[in-house]
Amino acid sequence: MSTPQALLGGGPSFIDPEWLISTFGLIGILAIIFAESGVLIGLFLPGDSLLFTAGLLVADGRYLHQPLWLVCLLVAVAAIAGDQVGYLFGKRVGPSLFRRPNSRLFKQENVHRANAFFARYGARSIVLARFVPVVRTFTPVIAGVSRMHYRTFLTYNVLGGILWGTGVTVLGYFLGQISFVKSNIELILIAIVVVSVLPIGIQLLRSRRRAATPPTEATVSGNPSRTD
Repeated sequence: MSTPQALLGGGPSFIDPEWLISTFGLIGILAIIFAESGVLIGLFLPGDSLLFTAGLLVADGRYLHQPLWLVCLLVAVAAIAGDQVGYLFGKRVGPSLFRRPNSRLFKQENVHRANAFFARYGARSIVLARFVPVVRTFTPVIAGVSRMHYRTFLTYNVLGGILWGTGVTVLGYFLGQISFVKSNIELILIAIVVVSVLPIGIQLLRSRRRAATPPTEATVSGNPSRTD
């Protein structure tokens, strides 16, 4: 089976879902989901496509021979545990996270993007961020920095971990039994990646548009114009 990375002209093996699963099996899946869910080193790991591929391979009986229910259960636990670590990290590190200099693996814009996402959706962001790459890695950290009530965070964390971890895996499992999907798995995986990063692209365009639009006199003065 060709992989999305091959179709796109090659890429590092660590972002190729099938290579990861064939090399490390279920343990590798759990480690990657844990890292991407709240450990900053997991920022560029392929969570969505990895879970979809895992479900597909469970259905196909290749590389993964565990039952679907067990894979879903362990994936959800790994995702929940990852967010727990991210929350505790944010709570301990606090505001210093916003003063950390940029590096190859760390960009302040990702922190601010997750912070804006968190500010907009509040506690719901813990669930919604699961389905947005990069944002899902930083959101539990931001929740910790913001000192979100732990019980509230835990409730939404468990809900989000189950919905995302189980939902994407089960989707891959059932779609993987459809002949069209089997025949076009490369395009399906690429579509998943595109759909995953689409919200980030939209947010970036909106941010740039707002930055490029000069504030009106009414906005600056704090008194919006009225038409009587």
